[in-house]
Amino acid sequence: MSFLTMLAAAGTADSGPALIDRITNVSDFIWGGTWNGEEVLPFPPMVIVLLGIGLFMMIGLRFYPLRNLGSAFAGLFAKSKKGETGEISPFAALSTALSGQVGTGNMAGVATALALGGPGAIFWMWVTALIGMALAFAEGSLAIRFRERGPDGHWRGGPMTYIVKGLGPKWTWLAVIFCIGALASTITTGNVIQSNALADSMNELFGIQEWIAGLIAAVLVFVVIVGGIKSIGAVAEKVVPFMGLAYFVMALIALVLDAQDIPESFARIFEGAFAPQSAFGGFAGAGVIMALRAGVARGLFSNEAGQGTTPMAHAVAQTRDPEVQGRMAMMGTFLDTIVICTMTALVILTVEGDFTAGGIAVKHAWQSDLTGFAMTSGAFAAAFPTLIAGVPLGSVVASVALIMFVFSTMLTFSYYGERTITFLYDLVPGSSARGEKILHMLWRVIYCAGIVVGAAQPLELVWRLGDISNASMAFPNLLAIALLSGVVFKIARGQREEAEAG
Repeated sequence: MSFLTMLAAAGTADSGPALIDRITNVSDFIWGGTWNGEEVLPFPPMVIVLLGIGLFMMIGLRFYPLRNLGSAFAGLFAKSKKGETGEISPFAALSTALSGQVGTGNMAGVATALALGGPGAIFWMWVTALIGMALAFAEGSLAIRFRERGPDGHWRGGPMTYIVKGLGPKWTWLAVIFCIGALASTITTGNVIQSNALADSMNELFGIQEWIAGLIAAVLVFVVIVGGIKSIGAVAEKVVPFMGLAYFVMALIALVLDAQDIPESFARIFEGAFAPQSAFGGFAGAGVIMALRAGVARGLFSNEAGQGTTPMAHAVAQTRDPEVQGRMAMMGTFLDTIVICTMTALVILTVEGDFTAGGIAVKHAWQSDLTGFAMTSGAFAAAFPTLIAGVPLGSVVASVALIMFVFSTMLTFSYYGERTITFLYDLVPGSSARGEKILHMLWRVIYCAGIVVGAAQPLELVWRLGDISNASMAFPNLLAIALLSGVVFKIARGQREEAEAG
């Protein structure tokens, strides 16, 4: 019996409060401000911290991400300077980070936000992304400013590194807390949840049993990650731009087919974000709070701004200028949420089809009984109903997109896990470069084994554990960003004493 199966079994035990109920309460309090289904706080802790520090950074940066959005776009196509130090190009680092950002959150996560908070959740997802661009700039710039060379001579970094190097060794405890949360997030959100979604899609498309689909995915992932960050970056640089553009084009075609409903979709988004009404609560403004909670929670799950994962990818970029990679990092947040998540949301809200809710016919997927990825797949199926081997073309498109998104996410999260366990290992007396190499290979094998195990697991408990682990790594990272904000502001202003690194 696997560890996850034992957790699920423990969660359904008759004696005492179920494990899953306890974990659900913690998750709901962090992200929803509720306990046992009762509201405890009007605004959840994670919303307050994420948006609070995000706003602080945006104001302190004098709205740098918004003012420099155009130049950041232009920077995507700039060539790397010769002689720069690092492991992969700045664009490859962005592609690697994006491959971790673009996953189930962009398809199933958006649908979940709509189910929990209605169309208004999309507005708050946008707000989270725009504010998150300030956090992403901070993460990307700090990752370069305080990165280091490992015993093997390769560059590396991330929140744990800029905590220790930027704040000092006395803050090592905060870096350890981050690493523990990051490792838990890698196993849950980056491995099990992703592999389960991939296995479900392969089962739907090809009729392959979940565990076999997981085995296939594990082998393919191992072939890539055995080569380390350079191999992951090389694959991401080729795959991520193609899959993102292809998905954008298919979603755009779906919207064009029902273009007459697009204005109504935007109207629903803005009305749902501000209208003081709700079917979920008995007080004015409850609907707004539900939308805000869902939008912020799913927005963070999707773009990871402030969570602390993407800096580990940006830290290996071939650049000495923290500002350059800070811009790349903020573009990752923009592309992930403002572009890809928005296209998913608009397809779900706009495309008309034969949907039902409680046996009653409805026009759109978001109004139906469908949940999660099934809602997204159903909307695409309605847009492209032509059957291929008995499956609507739209469902094939959505499933293939999910498989590609999920596969790339698993590649990147394997590296994130590798970095966190390496940092923890280096704190142990007697650690060595040879020990790191052995640890890396052992981790890669364990990570791929987790893909096989996770492919066929029930996910309710894992999703909750993922939400908790995401918060447990975001809190120390956000605290570090706030404490190092002065450095970030100097980098944005071009002050060279802080803008030179590596």
